[in-house]
Amino acid sequence: MDSKTVKPYKSFSSFTRRDFLYRAAAVGGTGLLLNTMNAWGMGIASTASAPPALSGSGKGKKVLILGAGLAGMTSAFELEKLGYKVQILEARAFAGGRCQTARKGFSLTELGGEKQTCAFDEGHYINHGPWRIPLHHQSTLHYTKLFEVPLEVMINDNDHAYVYSENAGPFAGKRVRVKEVKADMRGHVSELLAKSVKNHSLDQELTADDQRLLLDYLQHEGALTAGDLQYKGRSGRGYTVNPGAGLNPGPGTPSDPLGFKDLLASKLGNVYSAVQDFPMQNTMFQPVGGMDAIAKAFEKRVGKNIRYKAEVQTIRQNDKGVTVTYKDTGTNKVSAISADYCLCAIPLSVLRQIDTDFSDKFKAAVATVAYAPVGKIGLQMKRRFWEEDDHIYGGHIMTDVKGINTISVPSYGFQKKKGVLLGYYQYQTQAIETSALSPKERAEFALAAGQKIFPQYTENFETSFSVAWHRVQYNLGGWAEWTDKTRAAAYPTLVEGEGRILLAGEHLSYLTGWQAGAIESAWQQLAKIHERASA
Repeated sequence: MDSKTVKPYKSFSSFTRRDFLYRAAAVGGTGLLLNTMNAWGMGIASTASAPPALSGSGKGKKVLILGAGLAGMTSAFELEKLGYKVQILEARAFAGGRCQTARKGFSLTELGGEKQTCAFDEGHYINHGPWRIPLHHQSTLHYTKLFEVPLEVMINDNDHAYVYSENAGPFAGKRVRVKEVKADMRGHVSELLAKSVKNHSLDQELTADDQRLLLDYLQHEGALTAGDLQYKGRSGRGYTVNPGAGLNPGPGTPSDPLGFKDLLASKLGNVYSAVQDFPMQNTMFQPVGGMDAIAKAFEKRVGKNIRYKAEVQTIRQNDKGVTVTYKDTGTNKVSAISADYCLCAIPLSVLRQIDTDFSDKFKAAVATVAYAPVGKIGLQMKRRFWEEDDHIYGGHIMTDVKGINTISVPSYGFQKKKGVLLGYYQYQTQAIETSALSPKERAEFALAAGQKIFPQYTENFETSFSVAWHRVQYNLGGWAEWTDKTRAAAYPTLVEGEGRILLAGEHLSYLTGWQAGAIESAWQQLAKIHERASA
């Protein structure tokens, strides 16, 4: 997420032309004041595209893995190939960790909350955990390819979608298509710069050839008229009446551009940048039918090694091995299990509450890392009004309506009768405040906000499913939130592990909140276990 902000604009006359050009150029490049386009976390591209090529054998050695999320199952899958005997303890009755999809019959009970059972129609779902796979995350794509998990495009950028801001000056409370903002900001800024070049107003040296070439580029980029270099709109911003057959509508009616002063005052130019930030570039993927297809593909291969409903109680180690006690949450019976090594893929937010014999330094490192409060809601609509009425097929509605941030319409089941959209995607204080509401009240909150943007919202609503990750028992947060300070203080200690215990998960990566972070962390840490076991 880009945290830079653009300062409020004074009148045009109060700047030198060069100041103004600098600021006008800045408008297009900063992250949305509405904080919307970040992923299930922040993050950058992954650098690894295949698990480590390890030689030697783990035969005769046992590794205990705590947590059957993506990090735990990746570790089990790869270690077993090397000949290790692997056992996974998983507190839930199913595998996948945060890689979850809510569909008909899926249940969730948050801490202190009421039980929710998803009542979406067959074939409809919401990915209330991770919801997209960037093309850059080749580690995640390694397993979807290997396990033959079918993928489809997840539309992450839709120029035809709306941006709706309650703080956009002249455009406050109005729906504006993203393409209108993009076209008109580029057009107006190109016109301004082109005229400055032509009038030799820039105090930098451009040769005659440079000036001619730059003018050619600006005329093309801004769709400027040839002679007077004016921006009068372009087809890409949409028509008032679309072209069609015969004489009526015939060529159609072009639309008028939004005014430059109004656009600047609205700051809506901040909704896009010419090139999306890593890892938000197209192409984005999603597994057909729900993100949990990835977890299920792993579970199919390592499920025989998973002990479900096994809640870890204590972790102890000596120079010979590791012993863990766990409680069967069905019977309350406590048992112990030992292994040569342990790979702990439990989120740090949960691990710090478990009785361990880690050193004080290691315990302090585990306790250092904050976890993000995160909330999502899926809303089933009986009619796909966003497609039928607004012609929006996939993508995000970006908004600064308090507690909403992003409304995302589905990238599956186009032109079907019904659909489930993401009604909000919240972080931090907003997520904490909303999580205090009952599931019914959360839906009412999301509907009231969405109604401002889509008048069809409330009348089409059928049922909802929501999650507040900071209130989910075995997660206690959406993802690890590192700062430069905590990275310096705790990260190296946690990556190193202690004795015969190594940690893995998205929290031990710079891809926090991404499945790729969990997978690549597992790859690194299982290689360390193999190295120590082979020494």
